Amino acid sequence: MDIAAITAKAPVIPVLTIDRAADAVPLARALVKGGLPVLEITLRTDAALEALRAIAAEVEGAIAGAGTVLDAEQLAKVKQAGAQFAVSPGCTPTLAQAAKAASMPFLPGVQTVSEAMALGEQGFRLLKFFPADSSGGLGWLKAVAAPLAGVRFCPTGGIGAETAPAYLALANVACVGGSWVAPKDAVASGDWGRIERLAAAAAALKRP
Repeated sequence: MDIAAITAKAPVIPVLTIDRAADAVPLARALVKGGLPVLEITLRTDAALEALRAIAAEVEGAIAGAGTVLDAEQLAKVKQAGAQFAVSPGCTPTLAQAAKAASMPFLPGVQTVSEAMALGEQGFRLLKFFPADSSGGLGWLKAVAAPLAGVRFCPTGGIGAETAPAYLALANVACVGGSWVAPKDAVASGDWGRIERLAAAAAALKRP
């Protein structure tokens, strides 16, 4: 699948920062059971790669990807660990070329129109808008819809259950990324039922 097909699977991509590798599989199973199969495991903890490997190998129906991928070396590591896609908070020409060379579905991050134009020149038409809430949010996305026609976004950063519907109502938003479907306290206590319910509510959100 390419990145457009992956992001079309559900309206919300859970952004997961996993501290304990033992939590990875039950967390992923709860999210998938709730209707969110596309999972972004961020490379922000020592357990991240192990968690990614476990989810990719053991969780049926999961489309496991890696987030916070900052360079070509990390990209190679997550691909080896079984990642089916990669996400970056920003992008460099080297990272973009590495993703193309690896045939890795890639969601590069942007914060400005110029960054979006530069990635568009390289053929990227689906971009992560990050950090969405503090970088203009809904207003920014509405403003760029006409000048960046043909470009779609996955806004991430500061989005929660209350604000996600407004983002998803925009025609240039393919999906949103967020961590609210996997609260830290629920993960810490192993409350997988709560996480499944949050995932089900998120999966039911409508897109245009």
